[in-house]
Parts: sequence; C-alpha cells; structure tokens
Amino acid sequence: MTGFDAIDDLLASARQERPLPPPAERRSLREDLALSRAQLAAALGVSTSTVAGWESGRDPSGETREKYGYFLDGAKAKLAPPPEPGPALGAEAGDEEGEDVDVLAVAEPCVLCGEPARHRVAGLAQHLVPAECHPLPDPAPASAEPAPSSTSRPAPARGPAPTASPARPDRRTPGNGHPVGVKATGRRASTTDEPGFIAAKVAAALAQHEGDMEAATAALVKQAIPDAMELLDRTRIGGRYDVVAHPALPEILHKQSAHGADQIWEARPKWTRPALPQGQWEVTALDINGAYLSALKTHLPLGQLEHSTGFAHDRRRAGVHLITPPAWDHDADLPNPLGARDEPGPLWVTEPTLRLLQRLSGPKYGLCEAPEIHESYTSGSTENLLEKFRTELREARDRAIAEGDEVTLEYVKAMYSKFVSTMGASNYNRELYRPDWMHLIRSQAFANLWMKALKAHENGLTVVRAMGTDELHVIGDWRGVFPEGRAVTEVKIKDTYTLGTTITDDERGDHDA
Repeated sequence: MTGFDAIDDLLASARQERPLPPPAERRSLREDLALSRAQLAAALGVSTSTVAGWESGRDPSGETREKYGYFLDGAKAKLAPPPEPGPALGAEAGDEEGEDVDVLAVAEPCVLCGEPARHRVAGLAQHLVPAECHPLPDPAPASAEPAPSSTSRPAPARGPAPTASPARPDRRTPGNGHPVGVKATGRRASTTDEPGFIAAKVAAALAQHEGDMEAATAALVKQAIPDAMELLDRTRIGGRYDVVAHPALPEILHKQSAHGADQIWEARPKWTRPALPQGQWEVTALDINGAYLSALKTHLPLGQLEHSTGFAHDRRRAGVHLITPPAWDHDADLPNPLGARDEPGPLWVTEPTLRLLQRLSGPKYGLCEAPEIHESYTSGSTENLLEKFRTELREARDRAIAEGDEVTLEYVKAMYSKFVSTMGASNYNRELYRPDWMHLIRSQAFANLWMKALKAHENGLTVVRAMGTDELHVIGDWRGVFPEGRAVTEVKIKDTYTLGTTITDDERGDHDA
C-alpha cells in the first residue's frame, strides 16, 4: 500500500461530527413536540441533567451525538409544514369546495389532540396528516360525573384520522377510580396541566403489586425522587424562566469537611417559652400541614450566584447574605427569628431569613432594628419558579385527602420532602444540584412557622414552643385563630398536655384580693 492509499483509507474511515443546532433551538424542538427532558433522556440512555446541559450549551460526542442529532433532525422534519398543503379535512378528494387551509407561522395545539399543529382549517388548528394526529378517546357514558381538577392535556394516544369538529372532553379514570375532566384549549397546551401524571404512577404501582397498598406505597416512595424530577420537567415546559441545574457555587455553599456543613444559617426554630403565668394550663401542640410544600413558593435564584458588597438589598434578586443580625428583645414571648444561635457576630443567612428580619424591622411591626448587610451572593429571581410544580403536588394531596387515598398521600409527601432534601449534595439526586435552593426552601418553611407564632401572639394566644418546620404549641382558643383540617392552609392537633403548677387556696385568695 502506497502512502497515498493509506491516506485515502484514513479519509474514508474518518467520520465528521454531525452538526447540531444552537442550544436554544434544541430545547425549542423538544418542547414543540411536547416532550419532557426525562422522556428524551430515557430514549437516548442518558440522565435528564445531561439533556439539560445540551440545551444550555454543552455538546455530546461520539455515538450519543449521532443519536441526539438524529432526534433533532427528526424533530425538525416532524414540525416542518409540508411544502404544499393537501385538501382540507372533511373534504373529499377532488372537491374544490373544501374548507380553506391556513399555514400557521407558530404551531398551535390541535383542536382534536392538543399536539402542536401547523395548519388551521375553518378557523380550527389541526393536523392535516392523520398519522400526526392522536385524537382524544371518546367520552365516557353520560352517567360518569367528572371530578373537579386542573385542566390539562392527557398523554396522546393513536387513533383514527381526525375530522373538523370541536374539542372533545377526555374522561379518564386515574388510580383513585374517579373520572377527571380534560379538554383541549386554544392556548399552547402544556404538560403542566396533566392531572393524570401522579394518578397514573399510583395506578401502575397498584397494578404491579396486585392491589397490595402497602407494597405499592413502598415502591412509590422509593421512586419519589426521579418521579419528582420528571414532574418538575413537565411543569417547566413552556416556562418563562430557564434554570441552571448545576451552577458553580461560592465556597460558603461547599461543605467544610466530608461530614460537616457549609456556612449557611437556616434559622431553624428551637424555642421554648422561658416562663409561664402561674397556674396550670392546657397546651395544644399544633401540626402545620405541608410545611415544605408551602415553602416551595419562595424567591429562588435562577442562575449562578454573583458576588456583591454593601448594604443595599435588591428585591428582584435572591440568594444568601452575610449580615450582622439585630438584637432581639422579645424572647420572653416570641422566638428569635434567627433561631437558636449562641455565637455573636456576622453570619450567612438566606433570602427568606433576611426578608423576614427586614419585615419585622419595618413600621408595621417595629420588633427589631434592620439587619446590616455586608456582602451577598445573589442571582435574578422569581417567587413562582416552582409554583406549577407545587400546585400539582398540592392538588394531588388535596384529592387524596378528600378521597381517603393514603397511597397517593404518602407518595406525594415523599415527592416534595425528598425533592427538598436531595437537591443539595446527595447521591440520590444527581439531576439537580442547588444547595442554595435547599437552604432557601428550608428557611422559608422556618419563616412561615415564625409568622404563625406571631399571628398566634397577636391574637391573644400564649406561644409555648416553636420547633422545626411544623410544630407550634399554644395556650388558648387556637381555633379562633387557625382553621382546623388537613389542607396546607390549615392546622391539626398533634398533642395536648398540661403545664404549670397548681395554685393553692392561699395563693388564689391573695390573687383575688
């Protein structure tokens, strides 16, 4: 073989890397097909965070790049309108009186299946090619009454060719046996509105374990983390904000030792009233429902945290702050908003703690001086980043309570509690690494409990203890202050007990005098 033959063979065997579209287009192609990152990751044999990285600027290589490029090319072909539209749906071949077909610049949900469609027939967006349309199943008999739920598009199912007709409601039966009403809308459909995601997971677990509720619950709790991440992906489709799942973090958010903690102070309440009025008192320990679920509504930084110095606080940003905390002179009646802290001097606190201190220092309460900010690590933020995710979980929780569905209830609890606890340095969740979020959400739960203690105090109750995220002990008619129940806006009784000393007759006489 000559030298030129060897070069020819080398060139013949060389493979040029498949070109990929820009990251924003990659994400747009996936979302326009209403596919979640988890679905694409499963098809490609990678993790959801890997897909997120590709959509943020990183590029795959080797065989994975070929597979990803093949998907993107196929997505483009599927979304591209045909060069010459065929006859309108409902018109016979050769019928010149068929309905007008308009080509849409931006895909709209098909009136029959909710999938993105590029054509409008007689004013209704729909697919022209039967193979692309997956119409909703026929409605159930009229006797089936749909239960109230959030509206959403169910998972598509293949069916016959569509016809030009109004959107039809889809009534499906989730794991709890109750039909759920769904219908297509004129706006861009989003998997955010899928009430069937959690119900379908529960139904599948029950079927797999032949109705054994204990075994199904154990299996669902075990898969709660990946399921929560899949639900998060679904609720992020079409969202206004992009999220950096693995940003570079400042040193203060890294653990100081293998088994140690970082430098962030979460202000966890651990307070007991130092003294009670003389006498015996019945104390009610109240349980705050869904503390972490409620705390998902908090100001969360979107991108990488950026350093700044000075006293100014930009409420459009969120993160962690080094502050000198104000003095607290109300420990006899209320816990310190900073929690049980013995060391004096500056400390790193989260956004919820800083905002709570600023609120309490304002003219409405005037309970302390304003905290002094020295430096901060923050990013642009929004309070509604996890709102759709939180709403899905809350509504599933409410339905489970109303229907006595303990399997779903335990599953949902595991989803939101493990979601919060594993987004830091955890081997159980590698798709999201945001210890800053974990600290902020926990601190928001503590701040929420503190505000309930303040509400109790302002309404004449004696606050006896405040512990963790969900435990508030009070003396007095608490039902006049807090609604009782199992919803996240309500509280329930955890325990009742008696504290104090017995008043003697002589002491009672002295008091009466």
